[in-house]
Amino acid sequence: MIRPASRWMTRCAMALLLGGSALASSANAQDQAQTDTAATLHADTPGATVDRHIFSQFAEHLGYGIYGGIWVGPNSKIPNIKGYRKDVVEALRALHVPLVRWPGGCFADEYHWRDGIGPRANRPVRINTHWGGVTEPNSFGTHEFMDFAELIGADAYVSGNVGSDAPSAMEEWVQYITAPEGALAQERAKNGRKEPWKLPYFGIGNELWGCGGNMRPDDAAGITRRYATFVKPPYGVKIQKVASGANGPDTNWTEVMMREAGKQIDGIGLHYYTTPGETSGAPKGRGSATTFTEVDYARTMAKTWRMEELLTKHSAIMDKYDPARRVNLAVDEWGIWTDVEPGTNPGFLYQQNSLRDALLAAVNINIFVHHAERVRMTNIAQMVNVLQSMILTDGAKMVLTPTYHAFDMYRPWQDGTALPLDLPKTWYNREEWTAPAVTGSAVRGKDGAVHVALVNIDPTQPHHLEIALTGLNAAQVSGRILTAGRVQDVNDFATPARVAPVAFTGATIRDGKLSLDVPAKALVVLDLR
Repeated sequence: MIRPASRWMTRCAMALLLGGSALASSANAQDQAQTDTAATLHADTPGATVDRHIFSQFAEHLGYGIYGGIWVGPNSKIPNIKGYRKDVVEALRALHVPLVRWPGGCFADEYHWRDGIGPRANRPVRINTHWGGVTEPNSFGTHEFMDFAELIGADAYVSGNVGSDAPSAMEEWVQYITAPEGALAQERAKNGRKEPWKLPYFGIGNELWGCGGNMRPDDAAGITRRYATFVKPPYGVKIQKVASGANGPDTNWTEVMMREAGKQIDGIGLHYYTTPGETSGAPKGRGSATTFTEVDYARTMAKTWRMEELLTKHSAIMDKYDPARRVNLAVDEWGIWTDVEPGTNPGFLYQQNSLRDALLAAVNINIFVHHAERVRMTNIAQMVNVLQSMILTDGAKMVLTPTYHAFDMYRPWQDGTALPLDLPKTWYNREEWTAPAVTGSAVRGKDGAVHVALVNIDPTQPHHLEIALTGLNAAQVSGRILTAGRVQDVNDFATPARVAPVAFTGATIRDGKLSLDVPAKALVVLDLR
């Protein structure tokens, strides 16, 4: 987890991103909305593959993220599949989650993997010193996580303990998971799993600049080189080794890590959270998840757009040492981080999830698509009941959040081919906070169709688009829209479908142009055939 950016830094970043256009008034934006605006989709100049791992998740031992969210145990009255919540498993399967990162987060660097194997009744109980000081029963360990990933059809991304464990422990853990034979494979079989699991990604610690050890960049790079040496998969098996990356704008961290350890790693992380900031008229904090003004909303959207600047700067540094772009820039923690819901444990990071958050997720996904040559994995924080989650649970009840629905609408992007989409520069702003009003991305999906996503963050003003289709002879268009009455609207256990996608019929194709009004505060995804 990272510290929020200062207001001064955010203003500087937005000034850099938007230039003189940042001074456009909301009145001008409303005038623009009344005018046809030209755009172009370049289907004849395909770009990079949009790696499906861009749509990955993060599940940490934190609050009710694992216990009660994913795992209830085989003896629970809540319907389950060998201890995994049946409703959650089915929802994640439907979402086609490509990868899950586990066990942290900060928790990873105090986690000793042997605590989580063997008979559950014999596993030691520890204290989760990072998140709430509660007991950690270790009933969800290596077998439970690896089987869970298989159950939902996802790849596994395990974060190793660099902060408080030796390289030998990391080496043994990798062998326990992946070795087809030997002493550790025999131990794994004794504990119920004869065949090795697939482990495509392994993290060399987490946030080594902070909770993972408070290291200096040079020290962290040296330790990364050492620990990465001991991530030894079986002969002929490849594990992508991901280094602990920078805290948001800390480009020096990326510089040192790439210079000193770039040849020993396959990826480097980046953590950036959108923290809305103090909500108008409320106590100081990160900002409310549900009670915020339009100025608060504009501030949040302006701050999330900093992701574009961060990816550009970190990618440029990586290009110096890796011009072939072999090393993946993995944004393995991102999302909105607000104040917890009133009355909940502050250490559990349980927050509601509104239409605003779904639009914020869509804006970030479009940014990731634009950087698909370098960004080949991202992990929203987190999967269930923590921060910007896909799913909320309460006992036997479950609800899908607006963010879940946004991810569902982007499923055709997984392993699709990015297509350049040139959109007009229109702006949304309140007071000093400004961000692009309409953003988007497009892909040619594995199904052969062209898919276009358009996000209008303006909460009051629709925007008309006339999109020229170059290199594409499409005759039919269909789509879905995600919107609601207010950007503050949420799905709760009483009204679980208040914010959900519905069919969108407002787009037409004529004379090689796609025409539509993108409604206010909406995500629209179109399929062109």
